[in-house]
Amino acid sequence: MIFHLFSASGAPSQPAVCRALNYVDYTNFGISLALLIGILLSYFPQHFRIISRGTSFGLSPYFVLLGTTSATAAFANIIVLPPSRTSIDCCRVISGFACTAGLLGIAQITVQWLCFGLITILFLVYFPKATPNTPHPESDPQPPSYRSAVIVVLICLVFALAIGIASAVVVLQQSPHAAWQWANALGITATALASIQYFPQIYTTYKLKSLGSLSIPMMCVQTPGGFLWAASLAARLGWEGWSAWILYVFISTLQGVVLGMGLWYKWKGKGKGQEEDEEEVEEEVEEEGESQGGGGGGGGQRREDEENAPLLANRE
Repeated sequence: MIFHLFSASGAPSQPAVCRALNYVDYTNFGISLALLIGILLSYFPQHFRIISRGTSFGLSPYFVLLGTTSATAAFANIIVLPPSRTSIDCCRVISGFACTAGLLGIAQITVQWLCFGLITILFLVYFPKATPNTPHPESDPQPPSYRSAVIVVLICLVFALAIGIASAVVVLQQSPHAAWQWANALGITATALASIQYFPQIYTTYKLKSLGSLSIPMMCVQTPGGFLWAASLAARLGWEGWSAWILYVFISTLQGVVLGMGLWYKWKGKGKGQEEDEEEVEEEVEEEGESQGGGGGGGGQRREDEENAPLLANRE
């Protein structure tokens, strides 16, 4: 929706919806700003964990794939929604502070998309070495190959490109009805992908009796923060914009289940030994990969090691 924001004399005019944005709800503004900062900070522990260890060992390709595509659909949803387009258009004629307050909901989802996208990049860049003879717990499946990690990232890129083109076409049509339909479809898609993403993690947590590679500080911040985020978006968009905020209610509920299970197992004293076993497996994976990659094996083995090697060599 594009407003004619200039009067006959050429001076900026303010439609009623834009004038309403000038009256900033400072309570909601403070909550929204805190959520934006919280979203950004909540992902740092997961980013730091991968970088500091020099490996993305333990991250499921399905978790990364579904999480990234879900975040992409959610980002496209908030951009396509007519209320969001209205707020963007009104920034031409309202104050800078009012514009900032009106776009905080969009900024929140944008930051969340970028932060999870960084996890995807780190997943590929720090993908661990693996060989066919790599030891692993009997309860775990064979570690994925580097090829599977590349495929995951390519699918995420193709999905983002397709969603971006389709969303641009809908926006350029300037049809509120079409925009609402496409935004709702994106919201449903994001919710469905997020729900599939966390069910395997719940199962994995149950099998391992531990949160595994997921960061407890990240989950502790994101679980309650997700409910506050959903409430903030609901206050802005109302029931008509349900497709934007219902996603975060669902995700936060599933995150709460995973976090609750992990904390329960940790409190019961069942998670500590499992985490130590996982660290030993990581070391064995690295040692096995280095010994077979640097030994006198044949050319076929060396090619396989190169295929499975991370983009950045593991740090000491």
